[in-house]
Amino acid sequence: MNIGKFYSGIIVALALLTVSTTVRAVETLSADTIVKKTIQASYYPGADGRAQVSMTIKDSQDRKRKRRFTILRRNVSRQPGGDQQFYVYFHRPADVNKTVFMVWKKVKQDDDRWLYLPALDLVKRIAASDERTSFVGSDFFYEDVSGRGKDEDTHTLVETSENYYVVENRPKDSKSVEFASYKAWIHKKTFLPVKIVYFDKKGEEYRIYEVLKVGTVQGYPTITQARMNDLRTKSETLIAYSGVQYDIGLPEEIFTERYLRNPPRKYLR
Repeated sequence: MNIGKFYSGIIVALALLTVSTTVRAVETLSADTIVKKTIQASYYPGADGRAQVSMTIKDSQDRKRKRRFTILRRNVSRQPGGDQQFYVYFHRPADVNKTVFMVWKKVKQDDDRWLYLPALDLVKRIAASDERTSFVGSDFFYEDVSGRGKDEDTHTLVETSENYYVVENRPKDSKSVEFASYKAWIHKKTFLPVKIVYFDKKGEEYRIYEVLKVGTVQGYPTITQARMNDLRTKSETLIAYSGVQYDIGLPEEIFTERYLRNPPRKYLR
């Protein structure tokens, strides 16, 4: 018996078994696990974060409006997928300057959302029924800013390709949303959603989100440019992120009603 060949055969067999097990583990990743990883990659990198955002809204006649704002985000819990706080401060144009949108995102109950309107010096609470309405006149919704909770939908893995998981999502409470379902193409390596298509009650596409650019910031894959198209109004909104930073040590007190009228300018530059 050739001992060398015997041991070589064992090594090859073990290697093939390892590869086979790894492939099988990847293929059997559940839809819920994929969605959990996607939410983590999209909304939870670092303990907190900041970005300067430029938004261009284009209507069906190719007329353009621009928005510029700073978004601050803080993870309340150190546990992945926990509660969060968001603070969005508008710089441009003049008619929305100093407007603030703030969210306390809660995993096990409805989010708390506020909108500060400086022209009226008014703090307005945004009801859960308003979460899927236009965010400052754009094709993005208020809910798109802070994300949709994993447990609000049922998730089904409908397709797996070399680079993407395709997950179909259906709302558990169909009366609370305007869509019947949405399908997400999720990059296998980064778990970032590169495309999301929303379907209405007739099963027709009516809203499409697409990622145009991705970079790496402090080791985290980060979306730097994306677009939302509304097929009904034939409008689109392009959004670009710059000056992205993570783990900057944002104080908890920033995310309170007091700072709606008195913005934390140190963190908004």
